[in-house]
Amino acid sequence: MVLAKAFDEMTLAGGACRDAYKGLSQWLQWTPTDFLRMKRQEADVLFRRLGITFAVYGEGGDPERLIPFDIIPRVLSAPEWQRMEDGLRQRVKALNMFLNDVYHDQEILKAGIIPEKLVLNNSSYLPEMQGVDVPGNVYSHIAGIDMVRVGEDDFYVLEDNCRTPSGVSYMLENREVMMRLFPALFAEHRIAPVDSYGDALLDTLKECAPPKTTGDPTVVVLTPGIYNSAYFEHSFLADQMGVELVEGPDLFVDDGKVFMRTTQGPQKVDVIYRRIDDTFLDPLTFDPNSVLGVPGIMNAYRSGQVTLANAVGAGIADDKAIYTYVPDMIKFYLGEEPILKNVPTYKCGEADDLAYVLDNLAELVVKEVHGSGGYGMLVGPAASKQEREDYAERLKAAPDEFIAQPTLALSTCPTFVESGVAPRHVDFRPFVLSGKDIRMVKGGLTRVALRDGSLVVNSSQGGGTKDTWVLEE
Repeated sequence: MVLAKAFDEMTLAGGACRDAYKGLSQWLQWTPTDFLRMKRQEADVLFRRLGITFAVYGEGGDPERLIPFDIIPRVLSAPEWQRMEDGLRQRVKALNMFLNDVYHDQEILKAGIIPEKLVLNNSSYLPEMQGVDVPGNVYSHIAGIDMVRVGEDDFYVLEDNCRTPSGVSYMLENREVMMRLFPALFAEHRIAPVDSYGDALLDTLKECAPPKTTGDPTVVVLTPGIYNSAYFEHSFLADQMGVELVEGPDLFVDDGKVFMRTTQGPQKVDVIYRRIDDTFLDPLTFDPNSVLGVPGIMNAYRSGQVTLANAVGAGIADDKAIYTYVPDMIKFYLGEEPILKNVPTYKCGEADDLAYVLDNLAELVVKEVHGSGGYGMLVGPAASKQEREDYAERLKAAPDEFIAQPTLALSTCPTFVESGVAPRHVDFRPFVLSGKDIRMVKGGLTRVALRDGSLVVNSSQGGGTKDTWVLEE
């Protein structure tokens, strides 16, 4: 499934402009390059002033860096968005049903739909959560689903992020900066707003408060602290919701309940939007050396005295080998055909798939099943012969740790680069909120590979971001 030519989201094969991009295309034709360059510099100043940085440690130099921002938005039509939203709602519903199932009756394993060893022997599956009931059976309250487009109606899910998806702050701030830079351009388009996300997130978290909660639930955001790469986002989201940003030492457990230290004395906490990995959450249950978490919080959680979002153990749904079974989950739990496609994936733990992958490394992308951020993967067409040979040895040594996918020609959008406006490859991460209802704002984080020909969009690997416009009908 290697595509020879990338799908151009703005321009049809004959050179005509797609309807969704017509207004933007005219604007680009009339706008001088020097003006765009000046606006890009203004954007950098705004992002720096707002403190919107991304921490990258271990590479030397200043670890606090701006994520490159492209001033040309990506545009989706209302019908394109509606199909995507329908598919995302279906997918996230099934993923939450899967998480509830594997931590309770394990019906999907008993039915042989997913191999038991793939779940029960997985490091992301936490036996400590077996039999634990969570409010509303919601495990992934905030899901970020990475998608790519390869054709007119071909949107593929690349991976699921059900543990601690990041990037929503950049979606919101990208929109804010674009509105400041180009108010006249916004006036010419009917663009769906995204600024209700903070309210929607708070409503979702409150809906998942423990059943015994009385009055308005107290929600906090739990961060590892200022040295975390996504600390800006933690602070930003706490501010958007109007709730406290706390670190582990700000919380304590007493009489089986969680409290926050305040200047007015202890305050009971009902819901914790935690941005700390499972391993560091409770030194009494997981890593005894962790100073980031709260001793005893797991006992309070298991007894239903506090809600943790996302749920402990939700990371099993992030696993790239589990990803291959999501279409089967949708059929098993919902009795429906998947609306969104998976990227065809080879499971290297299966002998036939491994043999095919080893024979075709030059054409495939190979990923670690627990990997993230673009690290640890092999992009076959861009790798040297020696790199492919070295990676093949890793595959042979631990095949269960890898999956492989065709090298998709990700769709392109017009992007402002040093040479002017040029197409660059993009992906997309919309955010899905699950409480009593499933909520989405019409937008998401578009990531763009700024280097010509590159398919790697991750910010930690040199990618940038764009504002994403969903047009109102």
